[in-house]
Amino acid sequence: MNLYAALPIMNEPDAQKTIGQILSQTQPPTALYICVNQPESYKTDPEKRHIFEQNQKTINDICRDGARPVSTIVIDKSTVGWDSKNYGVGMARKVLMDTINETANKNDVIISLDADTEYPPEYFESVKQTFQKQKNTIALSNPYYHKLTNNEQENRAILRYEIYMRCYLQNLIRIGSPYAFTALGSAMAVRVDAYRKMGGMVPKKSGEDFYFLQQLSKIGHVETKNSVTVYPATRLSDRVFFGTGPALIKGVEGDWNSYPIYSSKLWDGVAKIYQNFENYFSPEDYQKLKTNSKTEAQLQKFCHEKFDALRILQYLKSEHGKNPQSDEIGLAENLEIFNKKLPQNFSFETSTIEKLDEIRKFFVSLQSLCR
Repeated sequence: MNLYAALPIMNEPDAQKTIGQILSQTQPPTALYICVNQPESYKTDPEKRHIFEQNQKTINDICRDGARPVSTIVIDKSTVGWDSKNYGVGMARKVLMDTINETANKNDVIISLDADTEYPPEYFESVKQTFQKQKNTIALSNPYYHKLTNNEQENRAILRYEIYMRCYLQNLIRIGSPYAFTALGSAMAVRVDAYRKMGGMVPKKSGEDFYFLQQLSKIGHVETKNSVTVYPATRLSDRVFFGTGPALIKGVEGDWNSYPIYSSKLWDGVAKIYQNFENYFSPEDYQKLKTNSKTEAQLQKFCHEKFDALRILQYLKSEHGKNPQSDEIGLAENLEIFNKKLPQNFSFETSTIEKLDEIRKFFVSLQSLCR
């Protein structure tokens, strides 16, 4: 089993630090593929020109370094950048994985990375061991943990966002969803044969990791257990339309409407759908699924594939919009399920960083038990 590292880079002054971490792994990859990229329009945009210039510097620095212990292939989508329709980290990940797929063997593994994430020396080795021990695992959604910074505003925002994500995941686990994973492009890995079976990555300007893992989960097991945690950066970024960076930008401005702590009652509603899909789908749709199913287990699988991770999110957003409640109430409801109480008069805005971090760590501990 060979490991191939896929690293998209855009406007990363410290990219060499990440490259160094990759090259110094206890289990180095067979090859490191790097896609330095930005839209072509950035060259002539006065506000974006510096990104093109940084990318050119990154390419020159990589080429100047000369021989490396690991074969390093640079895919230059900066000198001639993306066109106006196809661009972004989703396209970069697709180009990287497609390129690796051309020469890799079916049992090899592609490790998806980001240049702003810290990778401990044993990370690649742990990924390889996971796939070797679990033959039925086709992809990995690796444990992650955002490190706090010296900026209280950023810390408050990342803690609130991570609490949202971890509360969301814990409820997926609680109701027995086949989509119980967190999609982070910096913390994914996939078997090459599974990548081929799913027809490759569909490029998205944002959320490519979400759709990627959702599709993989429909054809096999996506593992969330691993002995090594990775550490994505805590930083504000507008390079994608949704995800951690944009969430933090909105968050520091006090806008959390896109990331509510959904009521536990709404999650109970999803659980009820799981228990009786016949009442959720139209009679025609359900009958079609039933006709195409040879067993009850296959029928349930088809129903879950139709009511997938995206449908769950859409359901929650719709139901939440009908009767919105504060995130504090939502958090209190969810914590109570797991026998933990919020302090009276708790508020995300006034809570200490220490208290927010305590809540995050509580969810991490729950997920560690589940793993």
